[in-house]
Amino acid sequence: MKHKTPITDSTTKATGQSLQYWCEFLMAQQADTLTHQQIFELLKTQPGLSDWWAQSLAVKFEQQIGRRQPGQDCTGLFKLSVNKTLPGQLDDVLALWLSAVAGVTGFSTVPVQNEPRISQSEKWRYWRCELADGSRLVVNIQQKTADTSVLSLQHEQLNTEAELKRWRSFWQAELPKLLQLS
Repeated sequence: MKHKTPITDSTTKATGQSLQYWCEFLMAQQADTLTHQQIFELLKTQPGLSDWWAQSLAVKFEQQIGRRQPGQDCTGLFKLSVNKTLPGQLDDVLALWLSAVAGVTGFSTVPVQNEPRISQSEKWRYWRCELADGSRLVVNIQQKTADTSVLSLQHEQLNTEAELKRWRSFWQAELPKLLQLS
């Protein structure tokens, strides 16, 4: 089997086996004929594999066999994530985000479709909105250390790889500006 992406040390470190091992295991199980969910379920039966790693390996396998592109989910749509570590507690970083987007009616000429929604749990803060092009933004904020939090902006439900690339470029440039980091 020809591999399209390099074998990563993180896979070996976390699972005890290389990506190549897992791809060969899955090919021996004829996983190329299985759905994503079936591949995930098969991997979950392997000793020592967490659900997270089973999911990650299923995606990597599907990329290896050409079933999906990097950034593409199992429905065929694309999504991206841009993360920033910021000083402050959860509510401080949420307040920074809310201040940054106050009065914003769209991103990269695409209007915001609905009023953004804010929610929270003990460990997370969330901000979500839909855009007029059918895509959606999800901001997740999680405490990283006592003094820092991670803001993760996910742009989901993108239709093409070209949209993925355009939005990734936009958010990599725009997020630091919004958060006044540049």
